Amino acid sequence: MLAVGTSAPDFSLPDQNGEVQTLASATTPWKLVYFYPKDDTPGCTKEACTITEAYEDFLDLGVTVFGVSKDSPESHKQFAEKYHLPFTLLSDETGEMVKAYDAWGEKSMFGTQREGILRVSYVLNADNEVVKVYPKVDPASHALEILTDIRGLSD
Repeated sequence: MLAVGTSAPDFSLPDQNGEVQTLASATTPWKLVYFYPKDDTPGCTKEACTITEAYEDFLDLGVTVFGVSKDSPESHKQFAEKYHLPFTLLSDETGEMVKAYDAWGEKSMFGTQREGILRVSYVLNADNEVVKVYPKVDPASHALEILTDIRGLSD
């Protein structure tokens, strides 16, 4: 995982609309960069939908949300439209950003070990420094956990 206090790597990736997004262009006080394995799967959908349900709170706190997986921009677009996701989904088909953010590794699924995208999240400040790392994410409660932590960091 990236360590608290380090600078987050910049990126230049297409979003669900085919527009290139960079970390440097996000000028909000906070950024949430969350990694998820695959569009439209149960855990990933739960996580995205809980962020969507709390999205007004994220906006009120000045948080830009980036969801990242190796799915294509077209897959992201279908996912975003199906669940009315109001935030940016980045397509990292090469896995370069996933690896730069240490979100790739061994994981267990149905009793078998394999490599893949880890469900990891980072909160970054206005200077794009890592201020909070979430190495193990519960998709159902993650949005609330992040909001609580950002409110605490803002005080």
